[in-house]
Amino acid sequence: MYAGLPLALALRSAGKEVYLANLSFADLYGLDLDVWVDQDVAAVGPETALRGDYFPERTLAQWLATQDLPSTVYAFPSIGVGPLRAAYRTLITHLGGVDAVVLVDGGTDILMRGDEHGLGTPEEDMASLAAVSRLDEIPHRLVACLGFGVDAYHGVNHSLVLENLAALDRDGAYLGAFSLLGAAREGAGGRALSRRGGARPAPHPEPPEHRERIRRRRRAR
Repeated sequence: MYAGLPLALALRSAGKEVYLANLSFADLYGLDLDVWVDQDVAAVGPETALRGDYFPERTLAQWLATQDLPSTVYAFPSIGVGPLRAAYRTLITHLGGVDAVVLVDGGTDILMRGDEHGLGTPEEDMASLAAVSRLDEIPHRLVACLGFGVDAYHGVNHSLVLENLAALDRDGAYLGAFSLLGAAREGAGGRALSRRGGARPAPHPEPPEHRERIRRRRRAR
């Protein structure tokens, strides 16, 4: 979920109000009742009680607090398209409305159409795309990808990613690309967060169920 941080920092620097939310792999249903904004929407802060050893939303909230930035990170449990769309609407109402929703993928498998040989880990991406695509009341709904090439580990052929980007461009739906420089605040912030250690929570690996889905796909080929 940290892939959205550089964009969030850039938008805040431009004077925009930004809220962070994540379709989570963490054990959200074990959280205290006062964490829940409403059904399927949790508001995670730096002091939210830890559940298990995988809780990237709290790690991000703690880092944001050290930077004197708003430190609430919203989280959705792993749910289907209809409930996820309802959760988005609940959160948007709670926030008092938004002008845009930007889905940020750490990688590029969100751009897969479904007929490629290797799809990466598409379940959460497709659920998010389908949920947000029908939020017709939101004027701007966008997708951003950070980390071209990283999905090779998940079996994605990146020549197909480029073909899909070309198809989007032909339809007028591709807004371009940019480089994220490590020396810039946006890049440095992401690297600092990923290196957190010591007394602070360490970076989180992919949850076991995520890795198991990848192994099953590889065995099926």
